[in-house]
Amino acid sequence: MNIQNAQQAVDEWIMNHGVRYFNELTNMAQLTEEVGEVARIIARRYGEQSEKESDKNKDLGEELADVLFVVLCLANQTGVDLQQAFEKKLDLKTKRDHDRHHNNQKLK
Repeated sequence: MNIQNAQQAVDEWIMNHGVRYFNELTNMAQLTEEVGEVARIIARRYGEQSEKESDKNKDLGEELADVLFVVLCLANQTGVDLQQAFEKKLDLKTKRDHDRHHNNQKLK
């Protein structure tokens, strides 16, 4: 599934199951909440914090998918073609960062 298909699938889900999109500010708050859940798993599973028993069964993939879902909602409701925007960003980063990263002594 490409990003355009994902945006369309989310839009269809919203129309068939979600009634309507939450407003942009609500979705931004929800995105922040979902990113926080990802951060909690990363900090405890891969960082220095100890993992609580209640966090051990949390699925990182599921939490990342929650983030993606809300990002796709925000793109849909603000008229952003995320496929096009991502391709443009990847091209920019490739041109801008290729030599920079290869020449970064900290990465060797």
